[in-house]
Amino acid sequence: MTPEILTIGMFGMLLAAILLGVSLSFALGGTAVVFGLALFGTNGMFTIVSTMFGSLWSILLSAIPLFVFIGVALARSRIAGDLYHAFYLWSGRTPGGLLIGTSGFAATLSAMTGSCAASTVTTGLVGMPAMEQRNYDRRFVLGTIGASGTLGILIPPSITLILIGMQTGQSVGRLFLGGLIAGLVLLAMFILYVAVRSRITPALAPGAGERAPLGERVRSLRAVILPLLVILSVLVSIFAGIATPTEAAAVGAAAVVLSVAIRGELNWSYIRAVSHDTATMTGMVIWIVFGASAFVAVYGGGGGTRFMQGFLMGLEMEPWMVILLMQAITLVLGMFLDPVGIILLVLPIFFPIVTTLGFDPIWFCILFQLNLCIGYISPPFGYNLFYLKSLSPETPIVEIYRAIFPFLFLMLLTGALIFLFPGLLTSFTEVPGAR
Repeated sequence: MTPEILTIGMFGMLLAAILLGVSLSFALGGTAVVFGLALFGTNGMFTIVSTMFGSLWSILLSAIPLFVFIGVALARSRIAGDLYHAFYLWSGRTPGGLLIGTSGFAATLSAMTGSCAASTVTTGLVGMPAMEQRNYDRRFVLGTIGASGTLGILIPPSITLILIGMQTGQSVGRLFLGGLIAGLVLLAMFILYVAVRSRITPALAPGAGERAPLGERVRSLRAVILPLLVILSVLVSIFAGIATPTEAAAVGAAAVVLSVAIRGELNWSYIRAVSHDTATMTGMVIWIVFGASAFVAVYGGGGGTRFMQGFLMGLEMEPWMVILLMQAITLVLGMFLDPVGIILLVLPIFFPIVTTLGFDPIWFCILFQLNLCIGYISPPFGYNLFYLKSLSPETPIVEIYRAIFPFLFLMLLTGALIFLFPGLLTSFTEVPGAR
């Protein structure tokens, strides 16, 4: 079987399986089994099994359930609600103040959970009632929540950045630092847009009628202390080179348990619910890892990876145009596939080309991750679009698409800035000792 036919056959079968409603992990694994048998006979099964066990032994993979646990434990506690209350009180009477606070809350929640779903849904559940009470424009609110929620896979700790580190061999600490810088730039873009648009059209996001007393606002800051300690316990230990990502995840998990216990919320019902949700989400991620590993092993064994790399390198294009093409492919795939699957499918093809062309690998990986974020809110099938639909069932999906477009432009603009000025990122990621 020629590499061309293999490429069309494997990716065609994968696409057909997804369109038929087969879950991504089984679509990947099933395609690998069919073509493994066609290419190598029963020996192809050994290749698949050995590759899956090889993935299982990665020490970085053990960080995933710990980071998932951190996110689930925080989402299940009342910490998020108290944290949003603090942002609510400090939003003030400025037009758009509560939406600015909501963006900051979503970014903080992203740093605590590392999940777009948790960040988007939790922000919507705790924030939308308050903004509806102030007569905020529904489309403006949904667009801000959907865009801010994408920071969940960009601002560390991010499971997808860990997987990128596994696939590329790059320092997860440096990837986390790059994700943090890019996430803060993106957050600043969102806040600036909300502030300017609210100032121009105050009716979209009216300010509060009265300001909360200073004493009440200061007391509300107590809700920020425990989440901040959890975030710092993870990030500082990685950036300072004190702990590996797996060790830092364990420290963060212990910090979350301690924080919940201090608040008096730790009981058997809470432990059972958190354990169940953690196992469910971890199982989903691990099965996608297994399926994608099998797919890539069969595709690479049949010469597909070399064919695609040769095709991209053989294009008569400037090196920067090749990078731009890769990012465009990632962006399109992000509209249809889970980020975990995209990372495991295309990075083994893209990354050797990036290093051959001499580009900074951390810079490329963060751009790649940013495009996965954009995919999360890109019509027609971006994950966050459907989270927003669940938060506001009465809003037509076309209205949600319209709500997202200004923020899509801002995210593309941020990506363009990082692409054109790599120093915005690379000047911060050269941290000695980051692990």
